[in-house]
Amino acid sequence: MDAGRFDAVVVGAGFAGLYALIRLRRLGFSARVVEAGAGVGGTWYWNRYPGARCDVESVQYSYQFDDELEQSWNWSERYATQPEILRYAEHVAARHDLKRDIDFDTRIKSAIWDEAAAQWTLTAENGRRYIGRFVVMATGCLSAPNTPKLPGLEKFAGRRFHTGHWPHEKVDFSGRRVAVIGTGSSAIQSIPLIAAEAKSLTVFQRTANYTIPAHNAPLDPAYVARVKSDYKTLRRRAKTMPSGIDFDFSPQPALEATPVERERAYRERWDRGGLIFMGAFGDLLLKKEANDTAADFVRARISEIVKDPALARTLQPTNVIGCKRLCVDTGYWDTFNKPHVKLVDLNARPLEGFDADAVRAGGERFEVDDLVLATGFDAMTGAMLRIDIRGKADAKLADKWAEGPRSYLGLAIAGFPNLFTVTGPGSPSVLTNMLPTIEQHVEWISDCIAHLRRRGLARIEADTGAEEAWVDHNRTVAGTTLRSTCSSWYVGANIAGKSRVFMPYIGGFPAYIQKCEDVVKAGYEGFALA
Repeated sequence: MDAGRFDAVVVGAGFAGLYALIRLRRLGFSARVVEAGAGVGGTWYWNRYPGARCDVESVQYSYQFDDELEQSWNWSERYATQPEILRYAEHVAARHDLKRDIDFDTRIKSAIWDEAAAQWTLTAENGRRYIGRFVVMATGCLSAPNTPKLPGLEKFAGRRFHTGHWPHEKVDFSGRRVAVIGTGSSAIQSIPLIAAEAKSLTVFQRTANYTIPAHNAPLDPAYVARVKSDYKTLRRRAKTMPSGIDFDFSPQPALEATPVERERAYRERWDRGGLIFMGAFGDLLLKKEANDTAADFVRARISEIVKDPALARTLQPTNVIGCKRLCVDTGYWDTFNKPHVKLVDLNARPLEGFDADAVRAGGERFEVDDLVLATGFDAMTGAMLRIDIRGKADAKLADKWAEGPRSYLGLAIAGFPNLFTVTGPGSPSVLTNMLPTIEQHVEWISDCIAHLRRRGLARIEADTGAEEAWVDHNRTVAGTTLRSTCSSWYVGANIAGKSRVFMPYIGGFPAYIQKCEDVVKAGYEGFALA
């Protein structure tokens, strides 16, 4: 069953896929978006767990290509919730009449390159086939939920949920005995709300995580008016920041400040809340001694908040702050002061298995009605590798990436012509504000396709040498920071058998933009055009 031939087929209808469709249309290309879900939104379509919200302030986590949209859309809170972000995605889709070019409930299972015809054939699980000169993989960085092989999980007979694939209807935990496995971002956001409803809540923790209070609140209309009066300046400043987020960053080294100055700086940012905490000093991710001062501050706050000293110690992270994704929360640690909330340290009491109505750990049965798996994602590569992607000479992407992802700029892959990745491994992606990063990628890709058309060219492919050089550069830059020093999903440590490679580019958004621009100015240096 052929769905048609297109200049470009876009896989995914999240923010990347939506903008790719807008850009391709504007440039006069025929395009089709294929989406596994029943609606737009990508990550924000699937992640509907209680408390789900963005950790980038809403006025910055937004498109900037549409001036009128910037002015007309009004966010209600400092950090937007999942329902509000999904409404925003729906609004953009309606505003630009995008749904007529999107096939929903259609999951791509394979993408095969035809060398003779210089085109891709994509086949969906429902049998539809899409022919595209170009393919844009807008599959997202955190869109392949990870369900680890927990012993005896199939024996559990109660309700089971995964935070990355949550039901669309309201899940009522009232009067229920609930277990949450995992203490990453989705757990930290959902645990306070689940505890507010549940009869009892047992949290199974493998690794304690750092989290900073969000201090979320309704947006002040006067503040919003100031932002909207000069949005372009805010966006320009953001593009000069390593994270692509406009926030107060101090280059002063922590070790050159006095203990009183450090305490004051950390306290001020703690009280303001959010990711700006890591901007207190310029060397927090460069020197362990500097990082320890920030980590000690957070551990001290946990001891202040959690009343039971032994419990507080169990909740205190021991690794480098910031080497795992820093979390932003509302009332997380205080939740453990509630008498019906229990923490189980899986390091001291290993998970042993499941019964129909219980979780077994450390020789004890914890009877529960509902099980919430907050076990994260197969990040960066999972969504793409769940598709059978084959390039030149029928080479499998899964084989090429078996020892870690390899790409040129996180945009293209040697051996896979005319296939582009949006915020793929090797790009700043998850270390930045994703919306501006997505826009930069989509604009580069669509401009590249337009360039090929102007030149009368049919294909583009990353050179193996350029790809190798970029992979080496990525590895070298990652080695200069503390981010690569712990077992995080940045290196795939949460997935059994996955090669340990620091996947995002840590050199910063400004340096990355400059590199992409230099490549174009040099006639698409590092690419073979034909």
